[in-house]
Amino acid sequence: MIEQQKQKPEIPYLTRIQILGAMGATAIILLIVAKLSLYLGHFSLFSWDLNQRELLFGVGLGLSITALSGVVYRVWSAYRKSADYYLEVILKPLALPDLIWLGLLPGLSEELLFRGVMLPALGLDHLAVIVSSLCFGILHFSGSQQWPYVIWATFVGMIFAYSALLTGNLLVPIVAHIITNWISSYFWKMSQLRQLKNKF
Repeated sequence: MIEQQKQKPEIPYLTRIQILGAMGATAIILLIVAKLSLYLGHFSLFSWDLNQRELLFGVGLGLSITALSGVVYRVWSAYRKSADYYLEVILKPLALPDLIWLGLLPGLSEELLFRGVMLPALGLDHLAVIVSSLCFGILHFSGSQQWPYVIWATFVGMIFAYSALLTGNLLVPIVAHIITNWISSYFWKMSQLRQLKNKF
């Protein structure tokens, strides 16, 4: 039986230090863009308030998105291939404790820019949701064959955006984003470790 060849990455595999450095640099760049946009624009940052009810709502939303991702992963083979490719490039070099940063850095910086700044800048309406979500999806583009992952990220971006609009609280998508990243990356990492053990 001939084993199917894995898709070769269009971007080179990075080391653990390079991935962590890239995550940190990306977070800083997104925060700078958000700050500059607030400084130069005539709008305010989307409000956020730390309260237990919406914190729990964010956790529940994150768990729901993770469960939905699992279903999509099983039924849509193009997305499964795209997600495995993306996650292998990002997660393979990382150690388990690094996943904390994988949740926190993108969860905070991306939500601040795409929901905290872009939504009010574009008018807090359906068009603002669509445009900010498309930009969020494109941020996750890592190669010409990665369109299913971009579509999924755009869809999740819309969920995050509507959760902010419906609750009036940026805390909800921030928490949901962090939870989604933590759980999905943890389960992917565990499945890879199990496959490695089964080979020996």
